[in-house]
Amino acid sequence: MMSRPLRIVVGITGGIAAYKALGVIRGFVSDGHHVEVVATDAALEFVGRSSLEALSRNSVSVGLYDDVASVRHVRMGQTADIIVVAPATANSLAQLAHGLASNLLGNIVLATRGLVVVAPAMHTEMWMNRATQENVATLVERGFVVVGPASGALTGDDAGVGRMAEASEIIAASYAAVAAQGSSDLSGVRVLISGGGTQEPIDPVRFIGNRSSGAQAVAIARAAQARGAIVTLVHAHMEAEIPLGVTAVEALTADKMLHEMTRLAAQFDIVIMAAAVADYRVADVSDAKLKKSSDGSNRTLLLEQTTDVLATLASTPDRKFRLVGFAAETARNGELQTLAVEKLDRKGCDVIVANEVSWERGIGTPNNDVVIVSRSRVRGVPPEVVQASGDKLSVAHRILDSLV
Repeated sequence: MMSRPLRIVVGITGGIAAYKALGVIRGFVSDGHHVEVVATDAALEFVGRSSLEALSRNSVSVGLYDDVASVRHVRMGQTADIIVVAPATANSLAQLAHGLASNLLGNIVLATRGLVVVAPAMHTEMWMNRATQENVATLVERGFVVVGPASGALTGDDAGVGRMAEASEIIAASYAAVAAQGSSDLSGVRVLISGGGTQEPIDPVRFIGNRSSGAQAVAIARAAQARGAIVTLVHAHMEAEIPLGVTAVEALTADKMLHEMTRLAAQFDIVIMAAAVADYRVADVSDAKLKKSSDGSNRTLLLEQTTDVLATLASTPDRKFRLVGFAAETARNGELQTLAVEKLDRKGCDVIVANEVSWERGIGTPNNDVVIVSRSRVRGVPPEVVQASGDKLSVAHRILDSLV
């Protein structure tokens, strides 16, 4: 939540995901912000004007030629702290990218002095089309913030990437964009991030894995981008969508993660090891699928330790980059802090982010609770300890704060 009330324009374009904009509007209003809704004619085919006005507590603007005397499109563009277009259809993205202003929303975006956040929503084929990808890349280059799309159920029987991000994610990204506005404390800084969970093969079919979604790593990538950084993400298995503009390198196993991170690290100013790298792998991977025994007997797998990627990076000769490590622990409160301080010394990195995990917390959830321990640059001074909790994008900014 922002510390000051914002003037927010929520733009709704004509897609089936328009109903999800109701949650975005409700969230902003509940947080105490002034919300004005601008809907296209097509959007009102999917969601009713009365619902939009009831939730926003303001009349809905639609027509470009309504109330011309007040020059509404200029006023709304000039006074908005942020414009959030959710959903943003393929057509609306194309119009925004090319500066077209055939409706009120397009005119307001052209006239705005504030930030613009877009939440794309469309079928997978439309999202993956080269024209759409180039339009989105153009918008990112101009400073637009793109949230999503996610993967999941679409209209009809279709499923895939193209589903509009959830309201909570759009709201969090909007607040983070406002908080980072004017902040370029990482401008030109090269940031390398690892994310996701490694998968260690048992045979060609099975693997040993973990529950990491990569969401916190993606949030750090988004936050670093917003602050002007040049970001590369080395990723294992990911459920979160990698942001546009981030260079992606795949590394699905602990060995591949070690190879890619050590290969790339020296080229970067900051290295953040947010990936959940397996501590063990199968010592003898089978080339054929392992079958159940006919007599029902158990099978034993011999596990061997993987190489510690974080410790390897910390021991890089003449290391110039600042190194951030993660520690997922089931401990809480004071014990979590103690473990974080111990790991900071043991691993030899500059910052440790210890996050509390359980069946319900930390992994696969939108929020995170962390303890950030930063090594003091003054000999004899104890590490600085900061606690942070909230949505993962907010936590990401707190982690970056500890570095700058």
